[in-house]
Amino acid sequence: MTRLLIINPGSTSTKVGLYENNQALWVRSVAHGEEIQQYPDLQSQLPFREQIVRTIINEENIDLESLDAIVGRGGLLHPLESGVYEVNEDMINDLESCRYGWHSSNLGGILAFQIASPLGLKAYISDPIISDEMHPLARVSGWPEIERKSIFHALNQKAVARRYAHETGIPYQEMNLIVAHLGGGISVGVHRKGRVIDVNNALNGDGPFSVERTGGLPLFSVIDLCFSSQYSPDQLKQMFVGKGGSFAYLGTSDGREIERRIEAGDEKAKHILEAMAYQVAKEIGAAAAVLNGEVDAILLTGGLAHNSRIVKWILDRVSFIAAIKVYPGEDEFEALSEAVSAAIHGSELILEYTKTY
Repeated sequence: MTRLLIINPGSTSTKVGLYENNQALWVRSVAHGEEIQQYPDLQSQLPFREQIVRTIINEENIDLESLDAIVGRGGLLHPLESGVYEVNEDMINDLESCRYGWHSSNLGGILAFQIASPLGLKAYISDPIISDEMHPLARVSGWPEIERKSIFHALNQKAVARRYAHETGIPYQEMNLIVAHLGGGISVGVHRKGRVIDVNNALNGDGPFSVERTGGLPLFSVIDLCFSSQYSPDQLKQMFVGKGGSFAYLGTSDGREIERRIEAGDEKAKHILEAMAYQVAKEIGAAAAVLNGEVDAILLTGGLAHNSRIVKWILDRVSFIAAIKVYPGEDEFEALSEAVSAAIHGSELILEYTKTY
């Protein structure tokens, strides 16, 4: 039996779950409204988030000593191979200092470590968003001082790819897959024989636009905007990641609200949503070219994969490439539980995080 407490901090919520033998005993989510704005950085958010986690633990009356480990969502670290990592002091230092960037997921490993250490338990992360298996050709940007980076929904993409492999009875390491995660950010990964050899940087302005991110933009227009003196660098970053995409066009990042508007006859909302699906389809086509057209399947996942309209628009454009399977939503808890359980029982390696200098 394996019992894991899993902590998943997001930008608008803190989620905690207890899993036993990869089955959820319970999952709790605390939504954060405007009060989260009081805590603009990691150091100020940490006590706030820890109190939420400990309150949930107390309310659920968990016997912490019955746990095998505590698992956190992985954050922004230096580029890593995908897999399960034990949280250590080097990792904590890089997460706390935000050396590689600030993201709410940085809190996952820290919170897991803080709760696990006094109990003598191990803390782990798995498939963090900076998981990097990119082919050298995919790193070249066109400007020597800028290298393309792998930042994407690694946890969910890997979990969905492994699930599809399990369903088909073909090892993940023997398949070529294209996985498109459709959520607050959109990432399209090229999975070749178990490795994601190319993927758009879903966090820092690359690939298709989403409900809140601009994706790739015309470079000269961005330069003009940057030097217009209308916006500060922080304002621009917030515009591009958080208030871009459909939010900028329609004033909302809620996919359900956009769908309601379309049903009510809002042609602009329909046009923007279809443009998003168009860009996703185009990215999938580019991914197929990376694989020389040798694609076993295309997998659609993420919250927006619940939207049948978006799914149909994408399918209409890419179904000629390969078979398509849809896995709506993103069960990050299940993915973390399965990966860490496998590592604890020895069927997967536990990797060591080492600080770079």
